[in-house]
Amino acid sequence: MTLTELNRLPETRAQYELLRCCASHRWSHLMATERPFANVDVLAAAAQRLWWSLAVADWLEAFAAHPRIGERGTSAWSAQEQGRAAETTDDLRARLVAGNRTYEDRFGYTFIVCATGKTAEEILDILERRLQNEPGDELQIAADEQRKITALRLEKLITP
Repeated sequence: MTLTELNRLPETRAQYELLRCCASHRWSHLMATERPFANVDVLAAAAQRLWWSLAVADWLEAFAAHPRIGERGTSAWSAQEQGRAAETTDDLRARLVAGNRTYEDRFGYTFIVCATGKTAEEILDILERRLQNEPGDELQIAADEQRKITALRLEKLITP
């Protein structure tokens, strides 16, 4: 879809399309009401500004829509983003599963990382390092990873 097409969609349809990029309903609503966007740079800036304006509950809603690293998601974008991570051994996959479980037990939400271009080994290393973070710090890191994912997905949504 082009930016012009996004700008012209009815608000509910625009929200639906934007939810594909970030599963926070509040974020998609705010983004839809910000239209029209003059260009993709304005769109990207709004996406970031609105993301950081949200409450923690909105962030957690977005996190919850992600499959665990190494699991099959329902979104083609998730599968594409985790493509390199899917190429792994049974041992490494088991370690990712265990790490995801430990992360969720410690922080209360799915481990979020912008997986595009990262191998399973790289992701496991990131996960293990982030397990050492304080909860408040980790929430900010996870939110920034979601911001990166959203930016990549907006680029996929909007074609030139």
